[in-house]
Amino acid sequence: MNVNFYQGKEDLVKDDEPSASLDKIKQKILDLSNVKNVHFLLGAGASSGAIPTMKEMVSSIDLKLSIPEPPKLPNSPDAKTPLRSSLKTLFEKIKSSTKSNLEDILGVLYSRRAYMIGSGEEASPQYTETTFLIEVIENEMFNQINIDFETPNSQNSLALYKDFYQKITLRNKDLSRVNIFTTNNDLFNEKALDYSNINYNNGFGGGLDRLFNPARFNYTFSRKIDAEVHKYEPLDNMVYLYKLHGSISWRESKTNSFFQIQEVATKHSDEVPKDNILIYPTPLKQNKSLGAPYSDLIREFQKKLLQPHSVLFVVGYSFSDEHLNNIIYQALASNSSISIVVFGNYADKEIFKVNDRRIYKIFGEVESEKIHYFKYIVDNFLPDLEEFEDISLLKNFISNLTAEKNGAKGTA
Repeated sequence: MNVNFYQGKEDLVKDDEPSASLDKIKQKILDLSNVKNVHFLLGAGASSGAIPTMKEMVSSIDLKLSIPEPPKLPNSPDAKTPLRSSLKTLFEKIKSSTKSNLEDILGVLYSRRAYMIGSGEEASPQYTETTFLIEVIENEMFNQINIDFETPNSQNSLALYKDFYQKITLRNKDLSRVNIFTTNNDLFNEKALDYSNINYNNGFGGGLDRLFNPARFNYTFSRKIDAEVHKYEPLDNMVYLYKLHGSISWRESKTNSFFQIQEVATKHSDEVPKDNILIYPTPLKQNKSLGAPYSDLIREFQKKLLQPHSVLFVVGYSFSDEHLNNIIYQALASNSSISIVVFGNYADKEIFKVNDRRIYKIFGEVESEKIHYFKYIVDNFLPDLEEFEDISLLKNFISNLTAEKNGAKGTA
């Protein structure tokens, strides 16, 4: 058993037994869960087991490009589609220079395509080759992420997400609703929220056509509590969901909407849509990450972390996105009342090297189970806020009753 719990550089469980160490972690998470503004940043690790990692996707694309070419038919005209071998060569070249980072691979390809468009080389074989390789990668990503939710692995992950939301949603009405930021493009969050009948605001609204409008992040759901007076209270079961890297259910839409981003129902049986899927923004993706919806989502992330009395729980995120990392560092530099709780051992990352007591680091292993994995966190660390609220009420009642009895005895 190996339990690590640091506050800055200080080891908070240095001389403790593992069970005592785990109790300390649970208590600290309970305390932080009751601050006014609670935020979560969920990375790929939260969906691991059901969704392939970026490394696995690179291997899948590699395999697809390695399939031998079909034999050419006699007297067939020259195809305009580039040979798979040439795509493989280009992919290997970029993969080598980017250390197999899929986001960086796409970034290089988007940049290459943008350069060729800008220099009038759209008729060149290199442009065709680049465009086809981008299409191969994006299609493979869509197929890998658009999973069948009926498989055992998917059901296990979905159950975990449901437990997660059921634990974090119900908060005291005086506290802000929980904000969920995620770099994942999959639909586990939406599925779990729908199944659990929890309201969520993801910036989209409308009837038949759900269109993006960042102003919606300033809205909340409330209910009328007095039929005679205009008196309302916020709904208990509501969260805000921000998908920082887009989603497989988002499409570019040629509507009259100012932002022209639409959310559509997506099923596992769906073919890869012809409309541009809004996933994996990079600064080189035709400047899309500088425009809607990405700039709006990033701005919300930045704004929320600057709120006084905030905590950010980081789960399954490996600090591979420098844009998001810088926002976290800026929040630490600007917001003296923020706490950052990092689940995972990222000793090579800047956030682990800083001696700041607002940064908590939790990682280790108990009975062959990683304590910084999403499953262990949900099952063992996250408090059931509704349950604790009930326990608190009972404790107060018993305490008051005991005091009354003792007072009565004293006067007898």
